[in-house]
Amino acid sequence: MTPNPAITATGLRKAFGSQTVLDGVNLHVDHGTVFALLGPNGAGKTTMVHILTTLLPADGGTASVGGHDVATDSAGVRGLIGVTGQFSAVDTLLTGRENLRLMARLRHLGRARGQLRVEELLEQFDLVEAADKSVVTYSGGMQRRLDLAMTLIGEPRILFLDEPTTGLDPRSRKTMWDIVRQLVADGVTILLTTQYLEEADQLADRVAVLDHGRIVAEGSPGDLKRRVQGGHVELVFASPEDVAAAAASLERPIPDDGLTLRVPADHDEVGAVRSIFTRLDASGVPIESLNVRKPDLDDVFFALTGDRPVQTTQLAEEAS
Repeated sequence: MTPNPAITATGLRKAFGSQTVLDGVNLHVDHGTVFALLGPNGAGKTTMVHILTTLLPADGGTASVGGHDVATDSAGVRGLIGVTGQFSAVDTLLTGRENLRLMARLRHLGRARGQLRVEELLEQFDLVEAADKSVVTYSGGMQRRLDLAMTLIGEPRILFLDEPTTGLDPRSRKTMWDIVRQLVADGVTILLTTQYLEEADQLADRVAVLDHGRIVAEGSPGDLKRRVQGGHVELVFASPEDVAAAAASLERPIPDDGLTLRVPADHDEVGAVRSIFTRLDASGVPIESLNVRKPDLDDVFFALTGDRPVQTTQLAEEAS
């Protein structure tokens, strides 16, 4: 950990009436990284973002952003950050260029600097051709790009993205991912909340899983995936007879459908594949196709939030 992290939270608590939303959350985000906060709906992700961006006071604990306490120096925090919420905050009656100019004025950039920054962002976000069209004519992906461009008008070094790709098609989502990667390459720190586990896997340096107001696991995507069981080798055969013969030859085979078997391979895929070939070759059973599936963040997510019967003993021990 760096001695001066970009974002910290210690024992953060928040309740709405009798419902506890955050229950003693600790967080540490290093400069120039992407930190992804995962969790089911209602886990407290957006509440966490609202507290860290000074939009909502905490009931307990402390937090700082860029070295500024969110409770006692909200102006200092707001001067450093950019925030993109779950829904686009663009004015659809204005053009893209007018939206950016308005934000430049609100940021007090000055006429010359503001105009230069507007043109830079139109180019960066591939909005030059649509710049003078009403935003109501933009696609969802274009509106999200404009929304993020508006957030970046003041060149914030710490950026909060609250489910920024919700509702986007795969191509638009990939475009947003490329933009995030470039921002991080330029030294921007990003705290990302997302419902798309692939998004966290693609972008995040570290991931925290928030469930019922608590961080139940944290680490790099690779670390989290290595902790959970669920890897297997998927085998496809040409006939039910071959499936039956293979099942009799293999160790712990799991029927998947009529012509498919799965063989557990949690932490030694190479060894599992070698054993499978050896056993099936000895039995004379041909394989139509083979696929090695490693655990992904879906497995981690469902293991920790209890939505799928995945073994979680090791994860629970490491999260405690």
